[in-house]
Amino acid sequence: MDTDRNLTHVDEHGRAQMVDVGHKPPMQRTAVAEGIFSAQPETLDRLEQGDLPKGEALAVARIAGIQAAKSCESLIPLCHSLPLDSVHVDFDRLDREQLRVRATTSTTAKTGVEMEALTAVSVAALALYDMAKGIDRNLCITGVRLVEKRKVAIES
Repeated sequence: MDTDRNLTHVDEHGRAQMVDVGHKPPMQRTAVAEGIFSAQPETLDRLEQGDLPKGEALAVARIAGIQAAKSCESLIPLCHSLPLDSVHVDFDRLDREQLRVRATTSTTAKTGVEMEALTAVSVAALALYDMAKGIDRNLCITGVRLVEKRKVAIES
């Protein structure tokens, strides 16, 4: 462990703490995260057609991802409460067996929205898993990662 580094979520006694962002100016912040949902080609075909036994998986997963981003502060103990300006969850078929789950979150706040984007992707993929597990026992979620974050100063 690098002891010379200042760890922002640990106080001088090594105890977990929420980072104080009170001194920071609000900025327009955006984060993009993605993950891969893998399944049999027939499962992804049915998923895209809305033809799974549990219903329209993409619609359910999109709402689950949005709700997860809105609930991030309840799930990740040291996350700040953020007023989200928007959350978008999208899906793209990459090949016969892979679907990309992508979330874009934005806020005007003193801290970023990376955790909200990552949580949205994770929960959207879990919702897909739940919707498809009855017809495919080889489902897999991989590669959940932050792919972009931006912040722009607010002009006054």
